[in-house]
Amino acid sequence: MLRGTNQELGRPHNRRIVLEAIRQRGPISRAEIARGVGLTVQTVSTISSELLERGFISLSPGKPKGRGFPAPSLEVNPGGACACGIYVTPRGIEAGLIDLSGELFGRRTLRETQISADRAFECISEMVADLVQGWPEDRVIGVGLAIPGPFDIESMSFVGPTTMQTWRGVDVHERLKAAVPFPVFVELDSAAAAHGERLYGIGDRLTNFYYLFLGVGLGGSIIYDGRVMRGAWGNAGEIGHIPLVPGGEPCSCGNNGCLERYISLEAYDRRVAEIGEEAWLEEIAPIFRAAIVTIENMFDPEAVVLGGLAPVELRRKLLGLTDELPNSLAAREDRKVARVVLSDGGSEAVIRGAASLAVSRLFSPQPLMADERPGKNSDPFDRSSEEENVA
Repeated sequence: MLRGTNQELGRPHNRRIVLEAIRQRGPISRAEIARGVGLTVQTVSTISSELLERGFISLSPGKPKGRGFPAPSLEVNPGGACACGIYVTPRGIEAGLIDLSGELFGRRTLRETQISADRAFECISEMVADLVQGWPEDRVIGVGLAIPGPFDIESMSFVGPTTMQTWRGVDVHERLKAAVPFPVFVELDSAAAAHGERLYGIGDRLTNFYYLFLGVGLGGSIIYDGRVMRGAWGNAGEIGHIPLVPGGEPCSCGNNGCLERYISLEAYDRRVAEIGEEAWLEEIAPIFRAAIVTIENMFDPEAVVLGGLAPVELRRKLLGLTDELPNSLAAREDRKVARVVLSDGGSEAVIRGAASLAVSRLFSPQPLMADERPGKNSDPFDRSSEEENVA
């Protein structure tokens, strides 16, 4: 629920509340916003005037609903700002630009296996400069970078073919700050994709879901009450290294039978070359169903959203394996959606999600994580280097 505050120092929060209400429900009048978020019409009018001045929203004539003149309506202006999304994988770099509606344009791709950090950040600097060409600097609200996880686990991070093997010891956040002249954000690929899904995909229908990320490896993130749940060290929801197959194949993490050894693009390429796609689907069917039930019993989501880098045709075939799922907490008669659904996003889910980390600086009423705060003058509304202290 979006709620404003009348507390001192609440203006930044209220701006994001108003802007998020416009994003979710626009076109919408000032009075409707005020009723919905618990602020006065005067406060909403003041905030919306500022948003209009900055170009983040647009004003249009309201639709007649009876006698008298209809109130003007507010909605997000897609061209009011843009953000860059970068995805570094063991297979190369993907980059793109999104506007405030989440539309992706200007995509760039570099195919290079296990690219070094030095070369990657040189390429990222060039890609970002190319993508934002023609945009005023104050309309570029940030750059988000997504990389495979998990983070900061000595025996798992930067180990094996599904990770960036040569990046151990690289301070990714600092290197990105040095490479681009905009606020920067770094996130797990699965969490970034889930974040983008919340803003621009199924998040308009579900507020609690598990995003199962089928990439080079296998990951996942939990969206709870509209927010990505991070965990104590930022790795919550990483399902790829659950050893679900007793006595199974050895994994680079040191365990045997980990899920991503069977269900991932790396596993798909390896096994399909050996036994063919149909045999692979038959081989993994019971493992995939067990993974879905494990997720449902652990997190109790409204649905498991199947997304990631996998082509939609492949994800549809995996979805077909869930027609006969075993019993779990999710086997409810009052369900509004299926237990497993396809992501609304395509193969660009991570790029859009990485860019959406920056867009959330405008929309999210929640404070940024400590390691996401880019520093002074990072607020896209703030034209000065002073901390805002106006209620």
